Amino acid sequence: MQDITVEELRDKLNAGEDFLFIDVREEWEYEEDNLGAKNIPLGELPFALEEFEAFKDKEIVLQCRSGARSGNAKNFMASKGFTKVRNLLGGIMAYREMKEEEG
Repeated sequence: MQDITVEELRDKLNAGEDFLFIDVREEWEYEEDNLGAKNIPLGELPFALEEFEAFKDKEIVLQCRSGARSGNAKNFMASKGFTKVRNLLGGIMAYREMKEEEG
């Protein structure tokens, strides 16, 4: 499944769409700023996969600061059989930049 842009994510959040939203940044980063995703730091993700078995064929959006860690998380989850994992391109930085431009 292809990655997701910040505009697509904004529209999904505004529409209240049903998808699993995971932030793979460290807890301190998440506490500073977040979009309401479930916080599971990248290093803990392998130990939390059982929790998401019901989402193996449902949409999962991953995010981090810039898109690098969530890209790694996407590849990892895909290798474990998750079929609809999407990475937020540009991460929370790009999301916040879009929101600022919108005013």
